[in-house]
Amino acid sequence: MKRASGQGAGAPRLAAWGLSAGLAAVLALAAGAGPALAADCRRAPRPGIDWSECSRTNLILSGADLARAKLDGADFTLTDLSGSTLTSASLEKTTLVRASLAGSVADEANFRKVEAYRANFSRLSARGANFRSAELQRTDFSGADLTGADFEKAEMGRTVFDGAILKDVRFDFANLARADLRKAQLSGRIDLSHAFLFLTRIEGVDLTGVNGLEQGQLDIACGDAQTRLPPGLSVPESWPCAAEE
Repeated sequence: MKRASGQGAGAPRLAAWGLSAGLAAVLALAAGAGPALAADCRRAPRPGIDWSECSRTNLILSGADLARAKLDGADFTLTDLSGSTLTSASLEKTTLVRASLAGSVADEANFRKVEAYRANFSRLSARGANFRSAELQRTDFSGADLTGADFEKAEMGRTVFDGAILKDVRFDFANLARADLRKAQLSGRIDLSHAFLFLTRIEGVDLTGVNGLEQGQLDIACGDAQTRLPPGLSVPESWPCAAEE
């Protein structure tokens, strides 16, 4: 009976030891994983690198090759990525506030839900890129090639498109309030269905090939006598807008 009692008392100790050993193993694995993940964030840029959730703020990474890189949720605030390669890279929910991608190549890249207020995307090649639900207020797309890009539900207040190539672009449900399209090159199938065009600058723009445009959208936009409209739509009496607008 005493032996049985001893075995019974030892069993909890063995169980506790096993639990402690298992917990220690898990903690050891976690501790080992932490530095590895940190090391990934510090590694030099290369094609296919995984910088997901990494903080890469206020850096000079111009000319970096980040093709096919995983950059989801990373923070590139104030970082210079000009002249970089981001072809087919994934930047979903990435922060690019005041970052520069000027002259970079990001064809087929995923920019879905990025935060890119006041970012410099001038001369960016983003053919076929996904900008759905992106925050792009005051972003500069001057001279960018946005052929086939998707801006559905994007926030693009005061965005500039001087000289940008807008061919076969989707702007459905996008907020283009006060955006400037006056010097953009629109062609192909442009979808403006339900886009918010409050004071959007479309003076002199050829909109004849645009789809989904309605009179109510034009009535709150800023066009002029040189703005060409699709059949069935008319020049609002409010055009042209006052200079201060």
